Amino acid sequence: MKKILLLSDTHSYIDNDILKYVKQADEVWHAGDIGDLNVTDTIKKLKPLRAVYGNIDDTKARMEFPENNRFMCEDVDVFITHIGGYPGRYTPRVRKLLYQNPPKLYICGHSHILKVMPDKNLNLLHMNPGAIGKHGFQQVRTMLRFTIDGSKIDNLEVIEFKR
Repeated sequence: MKKILLLSDTHSYIDNDILKYVKQADEVWHAGDIGDLNVTDTIKKLKPLRAVYGNIDDTKARMEFPENNRFMCEDVDVFITHIGGYPGRYTPRVRKLLYQNPPKLYICGHSHILKVMPDKNLNLLHMNPGAIGKHGFQQVRTMLRFTIDGSKIDNLEVIEFKR
């Protein structure tokens, strides 16, 4: 079983509140718009990190992290990208990839809006953890944590902070 902390849209922001949850996870996944790489460097000192770059990320971030990250966690096929859309409204680039070979768990960021929803047509679960950084319109900063045990995604929890 793996405890996952999922965050996105840090926009160069990391603090002790976020790091408290990083320390409790087995792995941290970042769905892009990292900003300053101090964010990911700090996380990597504590826990294994899987990440993608986002539209605000510079050349350094794009050299270190891919646009798409597809991997297995336990028995769950995971696909992470930054800009991807939602079930029924995927971006054209992502729609093509998802329809060719659907993962079990599809993750994106970008919108700063927390959403977890199934795509019944592709038989996958979509997650967007919202934004944990302080840049943007969101009134509440959010991230997600959950467990993966074999092929089971479970114990989903929303973590919220005031802006």
